[in-house]
Amino acid sequence: MLLQAAASQLVLVDYQEKLMPAIAGHAEVAANALRLAQAAQLLEVPVWGTEQNPSRLGPNLPALRALCKRTLAKMHFSAVPEGLAEWLRPPAARPAGNARSLPKHLQKPAAAPEPPSIVIAGCEAHVCLLQTALDLLGEEMEVWVVTDACGSRTERNRDAAFDRLAGAGAELVTTEMVLFEWLETAEHPQFKAVQALIK
Repeated sequence: MLLQAAASQLVLVDYQEKLMPAIAGHAEVAANALRLAQAAQLLEVPVWGTEQNPSRLGPNLPALRALCKRTLAKMHFSAVPEGLAEWLRPPAARPAGNARSLPKHLQKPAAAPEPPSIVIAGCEAHVCLLQTALDLLGEEMEVWVVTDACGSRTERNRDAAFDRLAGAGAELVTTEMVLFEWLETAEHPQFKAVQALIK
């Protein structure tokens, strides 16, 4: 199973200015998140952000926040109880047939939309990222966790989150895996632009 850009959405969890200096390997984590967001923009993948208690922890890093369609301020550690799943769900399909001329019981039911592929990365991996990803899995979405764009204050906490997420059914990937799966081919019109992000 490979990611497809047309079926993907990117969620960036809590890359907040006041939190990032405490994250182990924060410069690399933030750089990979930025690569993901820039590639997503080039490939027309929607990008969403979340911020945990922004009045205390401040906004997300400006370069990341600027690439997000919308940013969700939250107090729950998981962004799902605050409405993230509604942002990510595809719009409901209209019933087939002429709804005005047929009684409701004769109308064909709308086909259930395919679950979206949610590519997610963030901080702290063992708290907000973990809880959001588990809740998205519970909402029957495909969840792809970008490990090299995730961080916690300690590597042990981060790695424990990855173990738990893999056991729950999330796919663990890296930034480059995501970018090249989104591209699919070296003939993609944005290949050189995306490749430049990782050189």
